[in-house]
Amino acid sequence: MALGQRLEKTSKPAGLTLAGEEAVLDLSGALWLPGHGTLVVSDLHLEKGSAFAARSGQFLPPYDTRETLANLHEAVLRFDPARVVALGDSFHDARGPERMEPGDRAMVAALQAGRDWVWIAGNHDAAVREGVGGRYADTLTLGALTLRHEPVPGAGPGEVAGHLHPCGKVAMRGRAVRRRCFVSDGARLVMPAFGAFTGGLNVRDKAFEPLFPNGFTAHLLGDGRVFAIGRQMLARD
Repeated sequence: MALGQRLEKTSKPAGLTLAGEEAVLDLSGALWLPGHGTLVVSDLHLEKGSAFAARSGQFLPPYDTRETLANLHEAVLRFDPARVVALGDSFHDARGPERMEPGDRAMVAALQAGRDWVWIAGNHDAAVREGVGGRYADTLTLGALTLRHEPVPGAGPGEVAGHLHPCGKVAMRGRAVRRRCFVSDGARLVMPAFGAFTGGLNVRDKAFEPLFPNGFTAHLLGDGRVFAIGRQMLARD
């Protein structure tokens, strides 16, 4: 109860101004840029389960792609974006599109219909350049924002990136909550992983230090709302 009350006290609306641009942090883990009619998702890691089976024989339930696409479909229905940007590592490996079930491939095509769909290259799927519709890019500029997969230390204001799969942890009175989160200082933003089978890196990890030398706010994806938690309230794993 105390932990829930503390989260309530520190919560803020799920929106912020990022390098002067309006941004909405959706509970699904998607980013909505209303000024550009654009929905951004990061690190889908489609076909991760089939990648494990193909490489090592390790069996994971082969439903991650379907679950991820179903969640994306729900977000697309709500926002009806003119453009969707998949911010890298959309597939777990370069052969992911070859392993997709026909039904999942058809869902991707349906989501793309009538929209500008941009696949940003990630470290897992940089070799994917055709076969799944849409167009491909290494980065995309929208107004003051630069969208790329991997954040660059020292990048100018307006960078939106993924790659790190940020998670925030809040601990109090013997209880702890660990959730995926957006991370931002108002100048740059690191997005949570959207994929159903993706893990997460604690935002107190040293990988985030060069990106946010003056601190940050973690926007945790909670039960029914997004909670804004300052760095000082976040626990290490």
